[in-house]
Amino acid sequence: MNRLFYIGTFIAIVFIFTAIFASKIATHDPIQSIEYTDPATNTQKTLRYAPPSRENWFGTDDLGRDVFSRLVHGAQVSLTVGISVVTISAIIGIIIGALAGFYGGWIDQFLSGYVFNVFLAFPGLLLAIAIVAFLSGTQPTPEERLRHLIIALCVTGWVGYARVMRGQVLKVREYDFVQAARALGASNMRQLFVHIMPNAIQPLIVQASLAMAGAVLSEASLSFLGLGLPPPNPTWGTMIDQARGIDTLTNATHNLLFPGIALALTVLAFNFIGDGLREYLDPKQRKR
Repeated sequence: MNRLFYIGTFIAIVFIFTAIFASKIATHDPIQSIEYTDPATNTQKTLRYAPPSRENWFGTDDLGRDVFSRLVHGAQVSLTVGISVVTISAIIGIIIGALAGFYGGWIDQFLSGYVFNVFLAFPGLLLAIAIVAFLSGTQPTPEERLRHLIIALCVTGWVGYARVMRGQVLKVREYDFVQAARALGASNMRQLFVHIMPNAIQPLIVQASLAMAGAVLSEASLSFLGLGLPPPNPTWGTMIDQARGIDTLTNATHNLLFPGIALALTVLAFNFIGDGLREYLDPKQRKR
């Protein structure tokens, strides 16, 4: 394992820990504005565009909400979507790809020649936008929108796993131990699930770690376009979208800086993990 793998793993663990214990780590309510008493007029005012301080570690946004608390709760959304999408897409893709590679014939021709190509013909993000817009209607609840995001990204994400799995199964099914199991009378299901898939799964592990970064980035992109969780629920993409106005850029750059850094670190972390796993699982790439 290279050093970047351990760096990526550490960063990923920090963000996962933050997402799990967000309610305990957050210092303020992420959707409530912070009020203060103006000593000059003795009236209550909203603490808008406050810079980072001891009370508000990452400052406040245009509505006076604590940026650190919103960032912490946004990690829950990003990692929930990422883990769910990778898990569901991998399961669907592995099963379909394994069936296509193992049985071959018209099944393989139909799946790899038609179904895979149909999904690959559409740009993934555009297809996800269309699916979320179609499913969400006019006033979705946060739970519904989260479910729609996961469904949309799964629809566009399973094909990559299926193609890799199909190629691996086509190779592994010709190995001597699989031929021996077939000669001894092993059923098709036993050959596939006991002998072939365990020996074909390694590239999928790397694919899943890299796809985790893509899923987090796709969720942020959809949120940036207004298709994420409805306001005032915090997501990293929504925070970046709300911080791109000229007032924020000139008066409170930290509103854009901190969610951007969190998103970049998360994507880099899972890319580092994927590269490290690829090097470890492929003997040809191991450093001597």
